[in-house]
Formats: sequence, structure tokens, C-alpha cells
Amino acid sequence: MRKLEQKYSDELFVIGVHSAKFMAEKATENVRQAILRYDLEHPVVNDADFQVWQQYAARAWPTFMFIDPQGRIIGRHEGEIPYDAMDRVLGEMVAQFDSSGLIDRRTIPHTLEKEKETDRPLSFPGKVHADGASGRLFVADSNHNRIVVATLDGCVTDVIGSGEAGMSDGGYTSARFHDPQGIVVDGDTLYVADTKNHAIRSVDLAQHRVSTAAGTGQQANRFHSGGPGLETSLASPWDVELHGANLYIAMAGFHQLWRMDRATCEIRPHAGNGRENIDDGPLKYAQLAQPSGIVTDGALLYFTDSETSAIRSADLDPSGRVKTIVGVDLFQFGDLDGVGDAVRLQHPIGICTWEDRLLITDTYNNKVKKVYPHSRRVESFIGSGEAGNADGGRSEASFNEPAGLSAANGNLYIADTNNHSIRVADLLTGRLTTLELAGL
Repeated sequence: MRKLEQKYSDELFVIGVHSAKFMAEKATENVRQAILRYDLEHPVVNDADFQVWQQYAARAWPTFMFIDPQGRIIGRHEGEIPYDAMDRVLGEMVAQFDSSGLIDRRTIPHTLEKEKETDRPLSFPGKVHADGASGRLFVADSNHNRIVVATLDGCVTDVIGSGEAGMSDGGYTSARFHDPQGIVVDGDTLYVADTKNHAIRSVDLAQHRVSTAAGTGQQANRFHSGGPGLETSLASPWDVELHGANLYIAMAGFHQLWRMDRATCEIRPHAGNGRENIDDGPLKYAQLAQPSGIVTDGALLYFTDSETSAIRSADLDPSGRVKTIVGVDLFQFGDLDGVGDAVRLQHPIGICTWEDRLLITDTYNNKVKKVYPHSRRVESFIGSGEAGNADGGRSEASFNEPAGLSAANGNLYIADTNNHSIRVADLLTGRLTTLELAGL
């Protein structure tokens, strides 16, 4: 949509209608934060009560309605649509209505939400990775299109990336990312899920250089079986995890988990058939729904299946299976602790291991929770559940859509996305503080 808005800036006017699936997405302030996070430059209607949805007889996310210069609906499309196809349609419409003199190219004034904002050290940080062995903290400063490197107590040592959105390799000051998310380190090699570049980037921390390991920079418009890393188009990689010779990827855009051989950079699907749903079974036949976080305990992969509000596992062995720990279907969500199918989460994103349990960000419930995979028990750990920015004890502390999290040396580091900050919790007491990043 952004490319089309730029190409047809004098002829096309986009109005977004946000008809929310999740309860948290109905709040106007949360919609405003999403507009800022995704840098939208068109007006958005918060259709919290589905009135516009019903008036236009929408049945799917997304639905495109085409309205001519005289205000008549002349077409619709349900589901995603490739750029080239939409470009052809709009080009034909412009030519047709221009020949009748119907297109009015005068600017329609509107104030952008980002014009009301001031700059800040971090902007919508999506993921965080704490490496206890080296004492380093890596922060995906997502909307600043860079990776911040600091000590675990917050002293910034490096910034990776120029800050300009783009895809270019090179030194720290010249390399470019676009909305980086998941990060994981192995010695002096850092892997980055470069989400809007649809790529996996590799950072040599010793030589201070960024290179591309997989992805072409263009979003794949169909499912495929993978291939050589630099020749294979990907779709919105959201998180990464290491195990042995492989890098595992939560490929949100494909509704799959992928794996990349770190030596050869060959990359291919590991789990999921590409259909969006919650269906267990053999890896290649299971159905996932926007996996956004991934971690391993050395025996299994665990991942957050965000659109089904589920926590699931996948075997490392390619002949293995996908199993659901908690989560029911695409439209069952809430905030309920308990065991198994009684549990309700709301769009969890982050996940990490700690002792015999998993820790997750229950993102739209503004909480961190504990998940015991063997008993399928889930317990709230930190957060009142109300959107806020308060430090303190585990029950009075508050977040605003926390996303990534990582445990190291007795502390839990949390990317508190809509608060533009990194929070630190004591893993024993749950007491929460805000990390000051000195020198950023």
C-alpha cells in the first residue's frame, strides 16, 4: 500500500478502516500507536463496533473496496493482493477516469500522527536479547531501524545501522535495516530478523560489519520450498533462534517455522503448510498462525502462535510433529490463567526459557506470564493487565504491549514496545524497573 500511495500520490487516496479482531485492538490509543509504529500516512477509522464493516459487507481481513471519483463502489477484493496486480488495476482506473476528466489532483489536507510526536532514544523496540556469558544486551530499536548494543546494566557500547530504513550491507554507520525484530547471538555473530526487508542479516561484531544471509529484499508473493539463502524470497521473519548448525526462524508472513543451515545459508520450511490455523500433526502438515517468537530448550522448539493466541512446540527432528500447549483457535482469546484448553491469552509475541518453564509476553494483555509446557499450566507473573508505564512489584507494575523478552543472570529483559523502553524484572521477585540506556 505504501508503494502504491507513493506512485499514485496525486490520484489515489487511501482510508484505512480498522475493524479489530482482538479486544485490545479496539482502543483508539492502541490504534494510534499502531499507526505510529507502521508509519501510516493515511487516515484510519477505528471501526470498533464493526459498523463500517457491516455497511460494506466485509467478510475478510483485509478487504479492499475500490471507489470511483464520483463516490460509487466499482469493485472489491478479499484477502491479500500482490503489488503488481494492484498496480495494474489502479493504472487502468487512473487512465479511464482521467480520460473523462474526473480525477481531482488537489491535495486533501490531513495531519499525520507522527507530526505530533517528539523523538526519543528508542522507538517501538520490538525484541531484546540478553547474553549473560558476555554481559551484552542487544535491543532491536525497530522504528529507528537499528540495533543497540549495551552492557546488561545499560551502558551503550555500539549502534548497528545508520537509522535510515533500507537494505544495504557494510559497516555499522552505513548499513541499513528496515524494522528489525528478533535477534540472537553466538559469540561474535549476531543474527537479525530484518522484518520489512524480508531478510535475515548477519552482523560480525568483531569486524563491525553487516551482511545478508538470506532473503532478496522483496517479499515473497507465494509459498515455496526454499533454496539458496540469497536467492530465496522470504515473508516477514519475526524472530530467530539458534540450535547447533541451524538458525530457526519464526516466519510470520508464511505462517511457518523455517530453518537455515548456518554454514551453507540454505534455507527452507521446517514446520507448517502455510495455511493459517491451529492444527497439530507432522511438521509439514501442521497449520500455524503468524508465529512471532521462537526459542529452544535443546530438545524442542517453542513458539508463540500470535493469531491463535497460542503457545506451541515443534520437534527439532524434521520428521517430528507440532503440538499445542495452550490455545484453541483463531477467535478464542482473553486473559485466563489455568491449565490446558481453559487458558486464554491475547496475541502473545515474545518467548524465552527459564529453568523448567517458558516466559512469554502476553502482549495484548500487557503481562508477562509463566508457561509450564509439561503440565500445560499458565500463571500471570508480572503486570497489572492495564496499559501503563509503572515500575514496582509484580502486580502493580504495568506495560504497554510488551513484545520481546530474554532472561540472563537472574534478570528478565523486556522490550516494552509502546512505552519505547526496556524494562528489567528480577526473576525471583518479579519486581520491575526501567533500564536507563546511557550514551544513546
